[in-house]
Amino acid sequence: MDPLKKRMACGNKNIINYIKAQRLAWFGHVHHMPDNSMAKNVYEWSPALTRPLGRPKNRWEDDVKSDITWMKITNWKDNIRDRTDWKTLVEKANISLKL
Repeated sequence: MDPLKKRMACGNKNIINYIKAQRLAWFGHVHHMPDNSMAKNVYEWSPALTRPLGRPKNRWEDDVKSDITWMKITNWKDNIRDRTDWKTLVEKANISLKL
């Protein structure tokens, strides 16, 4: 997509809401992927090494789960299976003032 069109698609919306909605949309997309896809394998991969001491760094999944919690979505695993339900939740996140 043309960068100018991307900026126009965002319009006067809150950019934080737009980013969070796109993150939720990608989260749903990854969950619908076949099990042998590269993106799903990377998402589900868990390293064998341990993390260094100190405060753990935020992961992408942590941000997504905090967005889901902030929107008060309790049954996201059921909603993610139905594409239309998930799409309405993503649209709600895009216009929500809570995020």
